[in-house]
Amino acid sequence: MPVKDFALICLIAAGCGLGVTLLGLLGLRALRSRSLSVALAAMSVVTIAGMAAGTVGVSQAMLLSSHDLTVVMVVCAVSAVLAIGAAMLLGRPVVADVRALRGTARALGGGAPGPPRRVSAVVELAELGRELERAGVQLTESRERERAVEHARRELIAWISHDLRTPLAGLRAMAEALEDGLPEDPARYHRRIRTEVDRLSGMVDDLFELSRIQAGALKLTLARVSLYDLVADAMAGTEELARSCSVRVAGEDIVAVPVRVDGREMSRAITNLLVNAIRHTPSDGTVAVGVRTAEGEVVVSVTDACGGIPEEDLPRVFDTGWRGTHARTPAPAGGAGLGLAIVRGIVEAHSGRVGVANTGMGCRFEVRLPVA
Repeated sequence: MPVKDFALICLIAAGCGLGVTLLGLLGLRALRSRSLSVALAAMSVVTIAGMAAGTVGVSQAMLLSSHDLTVVMVVCAVSAVLAIGAAMLLGRPVVADVRALRGTARALGGGAPGPPRRVSAVVELAELGRELERAGVQLTESRERERAVEHARRELIAWISHDLRTPLAGLRAMAEALEDGLPEDPARYHRRIRTEVDRLSGMVDDLFELSRIQAGALKLTLARVSLYDLVADAMAGTEELARSCSVRVAGEDIVAVPVRVDGREMSRAITNLLVNAIRHTPSDGTVAVGVRTAEGEVVVSVTDACGGIPEEDLPRVFDTGWRGTHARTPAPAGGAGLGLAIVRGIVEAHSGRVGVANTGMGCRFEVRLPVA
């Protein structure tokens, strides 16, 4: 075939196909809110029509007989119909996959788990489905955490309101009695008022510390310190409480391990553990404190003689407001159930872990921190 004829055939085929394609694009542009099935059908029609137009145009340019031209047009028409039917048939699973993904996305927005997702044969749609499933799991976990935090917040408000109302009522009664000159021993009332005020001040300090931890506003000033010194200071600070409760605090194998922590905050965490252990240990009992290294971590352990915690309550020990009892009547030496929650917040802010387990006649609280 001469080069000139070959070039003419290519030009005619390209012109016919390009003309039909442009008309198809204009038609698709007019259908702005088209569905995926319509778009797939239109794409198939435009593609096949462009090929058929090029074939018919070249056949006419070749000056074929009317019989041969009719045969070519019939073949193109039949092939186009079959191709369009096959394209629409093959596109139905893709449309079904997209509708299934749309249902999954709608279910995620509504907060309810969607129906079992069909696995698409199209790689991109299958990957999109897996991403939606992962997003659904993360969204469900996030909503569960949000509900748990909201429930804990409401419980904390109710508990703190009760814990504040009781001592405030007592303070008011004692103040009115002193105003009326009723007590025979005013100094005793003054001592009781001072005790309650100190207790309320400690509760307010705990609330402020917990709010800073939960808001992510806890600013740490890290420095290299020895845990031996921190534990020794905490034991000295709780010595008076232990003496008043007739409890002995004993240090067992306290290793001088360096850690990089905020000394003030970590000392508060260890002190809270000691105070909790002393308050729950019966008279003449012993609270054991130890510091050791294990698997690249330094472990601070505080073991009391509380008699153990029910297994079902162990996961709740570090929850805000948990005191191991459903009664909210504050004991003379009791707290508001914030101490252990503060311990967990401080330890986790130092990239550490805290846990509790029953052991013998009591519980062992362990704080694990990275070695400096």
